[in-house]
Amino acid sequence: MELAAGFPSTSRDDWRALATAVLRKSGVDAETPEEALSHSTYDGLAVAPLYDAADLPASAPFDRGARPGGGWDVRQRHALPDPEAVMADLENGVTSLWLVVGDGAIPVSELPRVLKGVLLDLAPVVLEAGELTGEAAEALLALAGDTPLRGNLGASPLSPDAPALAAACAAGRPGLRAVMVDATPYHDAGGGDAEELGCSLALAVAGLRALTAAGLTVQQACDQLEFRYAATDDQFATIAKLRAARRLWDRVTEVTGASGPQRQHAVTSSAMMTARDPWVNMLRTTVACFAAGVGGADAVTVQPFDAVVRRPDAFSRRIARNTQSLLLEEAGVGRVVDPSGGSWYVERRTEELAERAWAWFQEIEAAGGIEAGAELVAGRVAATRERRAADLAHRRLPITGVSEFPDLDEKPLNGAGGGPFLASHSPAALAAGLPTFRYAQEFEELRDLADAQAERPKVFLATIGPVAVHTPRAAFAANLFRAGGLATETAGPGADPEQIATAFAVSGATVACLCSSDKLYGQHAEAVAAALKRAGARTVWLAGKGDYAGVDGRVHAGCDALDVLRTTFRDLEVTR
Repeated sequence: MELAAGFPSTSRDDWRALATAVLRKSGVDAETPEEALSHSTYDGLAVAPLYDAADLPASAPFDRGARPGGGWDVRQRHALPDPEAVMADLENGVTSLWLVVGDGAIPVSELPRVLKGVLLDLAPVVLEAGELTGEAAEALLALAGDTPLRGNLGASPLSPDAPALAAACAAGRPGLRAVMVDATPYHDAGGGDAEELGCSLALAVAGLRALTAAGLTVQQACDQLEFRYAATDDQFATIAKLRAARRLWDRVTEVTGASGPQRQHAVTSSAMMTARDPWVNMLRTTVACFAAGVGGADAVTVQPFDAVVRRPDAFSRRIARNTQSLLLEEAGVGRVVDPSGGSWYVERRTEELAERAWAWFQEIEAAGGIEAGAELVAGRVAATRERRAADLAHRRLPITGVSEFPDLDEKPLNGAGGGPFLASHSPAALAAGLPTFRYAQEFEELRDLADAQAERPKVFLATIGPVAVHTPRAAFAANLFRAGGLATETAGPGADPEQIATAFAVSGATVACLCSSDKLYGQHAEAVAAALKRAGARTVWLAGKGDYAGVDGRVHAGCDALDVLRTTFRDLEVTR
C-alpha cells in the first residue's frame, strides 16, 4: 500500500529550498538549513533537522531486542527496612524488588523481615550492598533455601566477591545472576551517553576477565552480567542509548565467542530530578519510563517524584509504580517489540552513538582498563559535566519549574527534609568515586538562600512605555530573577525617569532592571538609569542588548543566568 500515493513526490533538495527561503525571511544567514537547524549532543553527534531513507544505516534494523512482547519487569527500589511498603508495591503492580543494603539503608540483619511474605520464586530480588555484597548475598541465599531465586546479587564487576558469587549462581541458581554492571554513576556525574556506554563495556570486560580467571567459561561469565543504565526525559537519546548498548554488547560476545542478549535495567535519571516544583518530576519520569520501554529495557525503575527532598511516602511510591502500570496496561507500550526500529532518525542516532561509545571503550582499554584508566575516565566525564553546566547556566538546557517558570509561592511537600533518596547516593555510585551532579542544584541553592532571608530579596523592574511594549521583556526578566528566588516589582506604564525612580525608592529594592523595546531604550534608557542611580540603585540591568550610559549589565536570551543571579545576590548583600 502506497500511503503517500496521492501526494506529489518531494526530495531533500525540495525541502532545502523551502527551508532556506523561510530562514532568510527570518533573518537567519546560513548556507544550508542543516547548518542553521542542526545541533550537537554532548557526545559530539550531530542531530539534523531532517532524515530520509539515505540516512538509514546498512545494519538497520539491527536489534529488535530480546524482551517478550508482554512488557518489562516493573522494579522498584527500597532503601528502608519497611516490609509494608515492599508488600504494597508487590500487591499493586511491582514485579521485582531492588533492595539497597548497608549503612543508612536496609541492615543485612533486616533482610528476613523486609522479605517476609515475599514469594521469592515469583518476585525477583536485586541487591545493592557495596562492601556488604557478600554478606547480603549469603543472607538472601540462606533465606531462600531450596526456593529457586531470580534476580541479581548485585556484585560489582570489580568486587572481590564477584567470582565466588558468580560460580555459585552458575552452578546451582540458573535464574539468578551475580554481577550488576552499573553505569548510572557515570551519568550521575554529568557524563554523556557515549561515555556511559563505553564505561559500561569497560566495566563488563573487566568483570569477564575476573570471572574467567576464576574458572568460569566465557559463556557462563556473560550469563552472570546485568547492565544498569539511566533513562532521561530526552526520549530519543534514551531509546538510542539502550539500542546501542545491545549492539555493543553483541559485538563483545561475538568477539569472545559467547552468545546471548544483554539484560538491561533502566533507572529514571537522578540527575534530572528537582527539589523545586517536584511535581514536574512526574512528567520527567513518565517520559523517561516510556523511552526505556520503547528502547527495549528488560526492567525499569521509576524513581518517586519527591526523592530529592524526602523519604518517599505511600503516595509518591504509588505514582511511581502506576506510571509503569499505565504505560504497560493502558498504553500498551510493552506489546510492540522495538517500535522505533526502522526509523531513519533513531537508526542513524543508534549507529553513530554505538560507534562513538566503542571508540571511547577502546580508549579506556588502551589506558589499561577501567581501573587503570580511572583518571582518564574522570577527566572525560568532568569535561562533559562542565559543558553541560554551562548550558544549564545559560538556560540553553532549561529546567521547568527551576530555571524556567519558577513558582516562588510553591508550598513545600509535607514531611520534606528527611534527606535525599536518589539512586545516585547508592553504594554503587559512591564506590565509583565520581561526584554526583544534579542539573537543578545550583539554581536551587540560590532559591534556598533567598528563602532563608527574613524578607525575600527584590529586584525592581523599571518598565518603560506602555504595557504592550514593556511586557515581553519584563516577563523575561521576572522569570530570570525568580529562578534565583528573587521577587520582582514593576514600575507600571510610563516613561518619566523621575516617576520611575520614585517607584523604585518606594519599593525598597537596591537593584533595578530596565524593561522596554529597543526603540524606547534609545529614547529613555540613559535618563532612567541615571535617575535610578540617583535614587540609590547599586546596579542597573537592562533586559535586551545594547550599550547605554548608566547600565551596568544586560540580561538576555542566552546570557549566563547563574552569573547574573550571583551578581545580583552580591549587590543585594544577600548572605547566608
